[in-house]
Amino acid sequence: MATVAANREQETQPTGKAAGPCVMVLFGAAGDLTKRKLVPALFNLAKAKLLPRNFAVLGVSVDDLSLEQFRSQVTGFLPSEDHGIEAWEWFTERLYYERADFADPNTYSTLVDRLADIDRGRHTEGNYLFYLATAPKFFAPIVQQLGKAGLSNQENEHWRRVVIEKPFGHDVESAKALNREIKAVLQENQIYRIDHYLGKETVQNIMVFRFDNAIFEPIWNRRYIDHVQITNAETVGVEQRGGYFDTAGTLRDMVPNHMMQLLTLIAMESPISFHADGVRHEQAKVLHSIQPLDSEDVLHRSVRGQYGQGSADGEPVPGYRTEPGVSPESRTETFVALKLNIDNWRWAGVPFYLRTGKRLAKRHTEISIQFKRTPFELFRHAPHHQMQANTLVIQIQPVEGISLSFGAKIPGAVLRVGSVDMSFEYSRYFGADAYTGYEVLLYDCMIGDPTLFQRADMVEAGWTVVDPVLDVWKALPPRRFPNYAAGTWGPKEADELMERDQRQWRKIDS
Repeated sequence: MATVAANREQETQPTGKAAGPCVMVLFGAAGDLTKRKLVPALFNLAKAKLLPRNFAVLGVSVDDLSLEQFRSQVTGFLPSEDHGIEAWEWFTERLYYERADFADPNTYSTLVDRLADIDRGRHTEGNYLFYLATAPKFFAPIVQQLGKAGLSNQENEHWRRVVIEKPFGHDVESAKALNREIKAVLQENQIYRIDHYLGKETVQNIMVFRFDNAIFEPIWNRRYIDHVQITNAETVGVEQRGGYFDTAGTLRDMVPNHMMQLLTLIAMESPISFHADGVRHEQAKVLHSIQPLDSEDVLHRSVRGQYGQGSADGEPVPGYRTEPGVSPESRTETFVALKLNIDNWRWAGVPFYLRTGKRLAKRHTEISIQFKRTPFELFRHAPHHQMQANTLVIQIQPVEGISLSFGAKIPGAVLRVGSVDMSFEYSRYFGADAYTGYEVLLYDCMIGDPTLFQRADMVEAGWTVVDPVLDVWKALPPRRFPNYAAGTWGPKEADELMERDQRQWRKIDS
């Protein structure tokens, strides 16, 4: 037992080296993303000794804050028990602030001087990571101004990288236009289109699970798999994002990025290496292989919904149309279900069902792979026997883990067969760490590893899948919204989508 424990402890020790010297410039530094996710993630990297000694963070925002106010504001979400004195002092003294208007060209000449001062004081060697935690309308203008100020130039072995949050466009044409504008200034290897889902341990483990275990890869195809379900369920409504969300909707907000990333990792072929282009080539192939939806397909293979009033955690909650910033006649969807097919040798005839929505019964994200039934039900006459398909479930949130269900004999003198689960949770096996999901992504940005970031062609291919649905939904307004109560699993049409194929959504205990 001691040997097993020692081996497990060794497995969980960080093996990465600290990143090289750099300054991280946070545009939108006074925003919610910075406070709730980015600064806590950086502090976790500091505690893990994965940040360089020569490191600094320069926050840039229009908010009129002193340096001390900024430091207090962005560190306010760090758990008090994590405030080790040494790490806390080391980290906070490397936080700087610049009040500035993103649209003002003078901002960027000021940044040139400010960054030069930080380089001299912190010996960061002119390496800059620009993080655009801003509204999408600022993405291209900020990049263009960085170019004009010379801050995007990579000279004398100095690197310059730009991290761009979603949404990356609102349809395929706007995504292409944004790519053109940004790539007029930056090379593709300088652009890091971030999707925080790929920072989650279980998502990264999908590739390890598939390609490092010989027992799974031989059955990962149409001969053995009946269908795949990908569920992303949120219990929250639109919160304070009503103004943005009512112009976007769940389809734009979730499917071209989060859902497509999960789908490609499940469906991709084995890459020739774990290097960035090897992995992303295979993901792009999957996106280009998704069967295009015509207008008739959209009518029969897509479902949209909008939540009405209901309950969450036993408390009454309002309907979507009464949320702040939302039109009282809004036709924006808060729920989406899709049936997609992949036209390639491995997945021909295997449907992929996607569903995602707000104000659902439980916060839960999972990928469920349902295998085909045995060709002959040998134990069909056993008492109480119900033929169950083997199901592999990869749980992503809130609990990260993997489970496999299969049939087994129930102990006793009479032959009875029941379904059992073989499962593990990451936190129980490897130990629990309070990570935000951004740690590995920020670290990869600093070391220049773009494996977990979307390439331009991947972004555009994801929108290509979604665009036909957007077009039909725009032409045919929903006949009845709201069509599901808050706190349920969405509209009945989502269940009917599965029932037409003699299937059903995997039951998630709420």
